[in-house]
Amino acid sequence: MATVGGSETCSHGSSLESSLLLPTKEPNWEAIPESESEKLCIDDMLDVYCGEFGSWQLRHFVLTSLAWALEAFHTMVMIFADQEPGWRCVEGSGSRCDEKAESVCGLEPGSWEWEGGPGSSTVAQWGLVCGEKYKVGLVQALFFAGCMIGAGVFGHLSDSSLGRKGSLKTVCILNAIFGCLTSIAPDYFTYLLLRFLTGFSTGGVGLCSFVLATEPVGPTKRGVAGMSTFYFFSTGIALLAGIAYIFPTWRALYVASSVPSILFLFLLIPFISESPRWYLVRGKINKAMKIMQAIAKSNGNNLPEGVILALDDEANDASNDNQSSSKEAVSGSMVDVIRSPVTSIRLFLAVGISFTCSVVYYGLSLNVVNLETNIHLSVLLNAVAEMPAFTITAVLLDRFGRKPLAIGTQWFSAIFCLTGCVVGSVRMWEVIKMGCGVLGIFGMAGTYNLLFIYTAELFPTVVRNAALGSATQAAQIGAILAPFVVVLGGVLPFLVFGICGLVGGMLAYYLPETLNKPLYDTMRGIEEGEADWRIT
Repeated sequence: MATVGGSETCSHGSSLESSLLLPTKEPNWEAIPESESEKLCIDDMLDVYCGEFGSWQLRHFVLTSLAWALEAFHTMVMIFADQEPGWRCVEGSGSRCDEKAESVCGLEPGSWEWEGGPGSSTVAQWGLVCGEKYKVGLVQALFFAGCMIGAGVFGHLSDSSLGRKGSLKTVCILNAIFGCLTSIAPDYFTYLLLRFLTGFSTGGVGLCSFVLATEPVGPTKRGVAGMSTFYFFSTGIALLAGIAYIFPTWRALYVASSVPSILFLFLLIPFISESPRWYLVRGKINKAMKIMQAIAKSNGNNLPEGVILALDDEANDASNDNQSSSKEAVSGSMVDVIRSPVTSIRLFLAVGISFTCSVVYYGLSLNVVNLETNIHLSVLLNAVAEMPAFTITAVLLDRFGRKPLAIGTQWFSAIFCLTGCVVGSVRMWEVIKMGCGVLGIFGMAGTYNLLFIYTAELFPTVVRNAALGSATQAAQIGAILAPFVVVLGGVLPFLVFGICGLVGGMLAYYLPETLNKPLYDTMRGIEEGEADWRIT
């Protein structure tokens, strides 16, 4: 709630950014006398004056979230580029080649050839079969290792020096460069290195895009908006299936999947502006206010001249008589998160849930994609199958809250994974086993989507991206281990996935509910605010 005449109230908020139209005359909000000002946190300003989700937020959300499709391109391109193509016997090979052989490992060299030629995939290019087959898994593992490192690095940079938009621009530039260089890799080890570097930059794309897209959205609309970002990722996977069909060689595919990053840089980034919340915590009040003014104007509202932004801890410190003149940047680090009793347990739980969720999600994805069907169709159907989970979770998010859904979706997935484990050895129930896998990934896709908005709401602005980066790093570790779980074969993968789902749901039980709670700006603000919530 807001009060006039210099009194300061706030529901500790958060909001986001971008402005297409900035006023020609730039007032100096920092120079407004305290007696003539009305100080509001960002969520309050959105609610009272700017609008929680108007045309400005919609445009900004769509433009920023398109970066998720770029992440899908760079992540899932390995499905097609590193696939093992079909093979056939060379004419005249006679008895040296058996068409009924399960693999080429026992055939004489020169008696067979790859369908589509050696350029169809990296496997055909460098002979990554038989004793060399582990190298395909090594590429995938190192890519996700790069994602893990990049998520931490760019999570910190987006909270500090580069900001949200600066970090997003940087990772898109790196993705375009590394992706194009990958297409001309002369040997396997160069390819391995470039995929690691691509993973490093890809690890920051979704992270920066998510925070940038959701911070300017009002608190009552933020949940649904945050849950909607994954539609862009699934759409990117579906589009990649079509791109891979058009460009059947792996080198051309890497170029085709990298060009969209270049287009995003030149065509969309100029219309995306920095987060007003990041400006606020960095002490750049004038820049933050210009964006808030643009939001109000675009949404058909008016932001009075005497209204200015304030951090949550400033607004709640009644003993400080000079808060409106405070312009110093406020910062935070993972050290602060670990030291705080409020955020340290949240970080531990978020990291654990992200790890178990990733093991199940990527593990089940591998089982669903590896169907006896056309690979392009399989990937397309897999991407489309996730979308209903996003829709259902988004609809239920603000009705039941984050915590019940986090528990329910993971246990839903766990039940079907354990069911698949029980019926796994019964041949006549193979269809049921396949259905268990599909329903398992359906539930975990909803969890994966939910985790981003839930984790973002658990931490204050000064460390939000760093905390998200840590959770993303844990998810990448799970992604690295998932293929090794699948290799176990038999009923063991379903058993491991079921246990992970149960453990993840148990961890979520100890997280606090964030529905209709404010997004805090600072470590001090969240500690004081949570103390107030416990008292009331």
